[in-house]
Amino acid sequence: MSVCCLLQRQCCLAADWLDAHGGNDTLCDHAYTPLPAESCRKLGRCHVLEDAAAALRPIQTGCVKALIAAITATLIFAAPTKASLLPCPLAAGWRVERHLELPRRDTDNQPIGGFSAVHRNPTTGELLLLSDLPQGALLRWSSFSSGGIPRLLRVLPLVHPMDGEGLVALDGQFWIASEGRRTAHQQPSLLRFDAASGQLLQRLLLPPDWQAGNGKGLDSNAGPESLALMPAMAGRSSPALLMAAEQPLLQDPPLQVRLLSWQWRRGQDPHIDAPWAQPLGSLQLPGEGWGLTDLIVVNSAQVLALLRRFEAPFNWSIRLALFPLPAPETSGLSMPLAPLASWDLIGAGLPPDNWEGISAGPPSAEGQPSLLLVSDDNLNPLQASRLALLTPVRTTSCSSLP
Repeated sequence: MSVCCLLQRQCCLAADWLDAHGGNDTLCDHAYTPLPAESCRKLGRCHVLEDAAAALRPIQTGCVKALIAAITATLIFAAPTKASLLPCPLAAGWRVERHLELPRRDTDNQPIGGFSAVHRNPTTGELLLLSDLPQGALLRWSSFSSGGIPRLLRVLPLVHPMDGEGLVALDGQFWIASEGRRTAHQQPSLLRFDAASGQLLQRLLLPPDWQAGNGKGLDSNAGPESLALMPAMAGRSSPALLMAAEQPLLQDPPLQVRLLSWQWRRGQDPHIDAPWAQPLGSLQLPGEGWGLTDLIVVNSAQVLALLRRFEAPFNWSIRLALFPLPAPETSGLSMPLAPLASWDLIGAGLPPDNWEGISAGPPSAEGQPSLLLVSDDNLNPLQASRLALLTPVRTTSCSSLP
């Protein structure tokens, strides 16, 4: 992301926070007005120091002065480190280290599947797979180690009819994005569950623009499909939840999917208080038939998106795309952000199937990070519930950098 866009986004995040807490929005006004709109749509990094300096000269806010040193050091000129979740260079792509099929039945010989989201416990290595079958359940599995198939340890029924698609585990609770339909009794929503009992603790409806209406809202079975954790960072003392639609809202242009940030205000307790939804702009889909099935936050400025397209009878296309994290919306829907890089995962060796979920995977012995993917078999005998482990390819020159 260019320097001007990055600083604009950070200043407006700060301004929105001030406004929500009795401050004012002058930071955001100052950060937005001096910059030509076109300069912040290119979304490329400033390749030369002079370009970066020129982009910064029009902005004279205290926000920029406080941020410039840290941003310059960490995001603009710093090379990727060994622990980076991204390939280096980006064109190097991804390596499919391992993939396997999961059992179709549990220990009681009951059918299992429909896995739409995955979460790996970084402490125990155990996996949580969210099933989008009508009864709703979370299935806990043993770790995805270098050999063997994970064992099913527990099935946790979720006490709420839903179509669970996105999953975040946070502080002894599960947050689930329920896709819903365009009906009053099955509206898309954000659900909070107790992790131990599976009891529903809270149900939050989506903002009005996302709700079904005459020619507006989410289409049936078209989102929200994604839910990701955004850790606490400068300007935001609590974590936040990043939600995305699978397809454009009915009132939106084609190939443009919206994002929401569910966040807590200062002084609120994320374990008890309800978050509020902040529109976060939109991302650009690669073409007709593509949908966004999951997200994972890479850093404070970038996200990886899992993209899917199906063409009858059995043609699956799966991509992983790197996007800049959009800025909060202040007046209507802005131009969608184009990907900074995109990779064909089927071409990289991923088995063609309905890949829906993405999570941080286990690190290698050398500390190399990985991604864990899960597929949804729809209980279709021609498909399978699969897990796959991907690692970013990093060249020798990248690996030798500090």
